[in-house]
Amino acid sequence: MVGPGSPVAFEALRAEALDCVRCPLSRGRTQVVFGVGDPHARLMFVGEGPGREEDLAGEPFVGRSGKLLDRLMQEELSMDRSRCYIANVVKCRPPENRDPLPDEIEACRPYLASQIELIDPSVVVTLGNFAARLLLGTSEGIRALRGRAYPFRRGQLVPTYHPAFALRSGGQVLAEMRADLVRAKRLLAVAAGGAPAVPELGRG
Repeated sequence: MVGPGSPVAFEALRAEALDCVRCPLSRGRTQVVFGVGDPHARLMFVGEGPGREEDLAGEPFVGRSGKLLDRLMQEELSMDRSRCYIANVVKCRPPENRDPLPDEIEACRPYLASQIELIDPSVVVTLGNFAARLLLGTSEGIRALRGRAYPFRRGQLVPTYHPAFALRSGGQVLAEMRADLVRAKRLLAVAAGGAPAVPELGRG
C-alpha cells in the first residue's frame, strides 16, 4: 500500500489527471495544469483554476498573479515555489477565465483530495473563494473567512485572497494577504517544533 509522499502514487495520479475527460473543460484545454513544486512539501497553496497563461505553460500561477505570489512567498515566507506545492481546484482552464462551475469542481475534487492526501502538508493556504469554500465546506466568502487559521486534516488551513484580487485591489487587501502569509509561516514553525503556539489575536 502506498502512503503519503509516495512518488509512485503521485506520478500515477498525475498521469491519470493528464488524460482526464471527466468534464467539458477537457475539450477546451491546451494542457492539464496538475500542479508544481515539492510533493513532500510542508506548505501547500490551493488556487482556483488555470488562466490563459497557465493553460499554455502547464503550470499554475505563471502570469502576473504568479509573479505576485512568488514575491510574497519570498518576502513573507522566505521560500520559493520549489519548497512548497501549488495546485488548483480545477486542473483545466474555464473558458474566458470564468469561474469554475459546481459540476466542474466536483469532477476535479478527487484529484485535489488525492494531492492533499499524498503531500500531507502541515499548512494549506487557500487563495480566493473557491478553494477556501471547497476545503472548509462552507459558503462563506473569503473576507469573512480570512484572518485566522482553521484545523484541517492533521494540520492547519489559512485562507487568503487570490493574488489576482490583490493586484486589482492593492493597499489594504495586499497588506491583509501579507498578514495571512505571516500567519502561515508561524504555523509552519509551530508544526516543525521550532516555535511555541501563539493564540490568534484577531483578524489582521
